[in-house]
Amino acid sequence: MPKSRIYSPAVAEAPPGRWSNAIRAGEFLFMSGQISRSSDGVTIEGKDEYEQAKIIFTKIRNLVEAAGGTTQDVVKVTIYVVDIKQNKEVWRARQEFFEGDFPASTLVEVSALGSPEVLVEIEAIAHIGEN
Repeated sequence: MPKSRIYSPAVAEAPPGRWSNAIRAGEFLFMSGQISRSSDGVTIEGKDEYEQAKIIFTKIRNLVEAAGGTTQDVVKVTIYVVDIKQNKEVWRARQEFFEGDFPASTLVEVSALGSPEVLVEIEAIAHIGEN
């Protein structure tokens, strides 16, 4: 099955040799865990879980659209939070991006993410089809 890296001008890429934001393999798009890092690659945007999750879901939408799909094509999300008590804020942001049948989902509390100001990280899989 051929695979290709998907780029979106709206989502900053990691330096070469680290990871790919999104890889399309056949009809599936696999998206690396996204955080609310700004396009400068340094600043974390969003003061709380809700704001960070909104930024992240926007990145996921941008990557899916760059691959020729829509948010309706997202079939699975895995969400990592540092404070499980804030899960309702992540779900609130999620409800603003998906409609109809929501993607299958896992939410996990972790002791820390990439840096102390990162409160949420989300990875996703989309089934885009033969576009």
